[in-house]
Amino acid sequence: MKPIALAPSLTEQAYQAVVDEICDGALASGSRLVQEQLAKRLGISRQPIQQVMGLLKADGLVEDAPGRGMLVAPLDASLVTSRYQIRGAMDGLAAQLAATRAGSLVGVKDQIARRGRSIVKAGIAAIESKAIKRMVAYDVEFHNFVYECSGNSLITATCEPHWLHLRRAMSEVLRKAAPPEDIWKQHENILNAVLEGDAKNAKSLAIKHVEQACEGLTNALTV
Repeated sequence: MKPIALAPSLTEQAYQAVVDEICDGALASGSRLVQEQLAKRLGISRQPIQQVMGLLKADGLVEDAPGRGMLVAPLDASLVTSRYQIRGAMDGLAAQLAATRAGSLVGVKDQIARRGRSIVKAGIAAIESKAIKRMVAYDVEFHNFVYECSGNSLITATCEPHWLHLRRAMSEVLRKAAPPEDIWKQHENILNAVLEGDAKNAKSLAIKHVEQACEGLTNALTV
């Protein structure tokens, strides 16, 4: 007997809708969020919106506004740096474990190659199309794919809350700067090291990639 797949609740759907707008920049830093207005715009009652506001505040995406409602929290460059430091450690570990699995488990290398190369191809196409939302989405997908390939499910769980804020930072920078043409070459190099089973190099490349991304993003946010 297969378990019944449950549809997302209204609260989950509303939360994801607001998170996406914040991360994509449709709701910029300082935007006021009023429960009644959000409920009307999303076509739902105030009760799930109240729960959404609590979740967003716990995530650090919104803060109390003077008077009533809440404001989209500003992007803090120092916190972005801290999140990248955590991500760097996790990305390095994930790439190392993924390379070890690719080099030792029958069939794993081919599976990683097929999906990994598909993501890289899509990411390059997004850069060429200058579609910011797609650029960010495929970037996140690539890193989550490496986490998945590591075989350690706790890496994804550890990084997930930080990606909410990193998505915001990436979108903000991409709206102001030229697309990072070399980013998918770095992704491709990480993927190749994983496929070669070179755990040491895969880890080194993954950490260097995150460090460079952190430097670029924090520099752009502090200008």
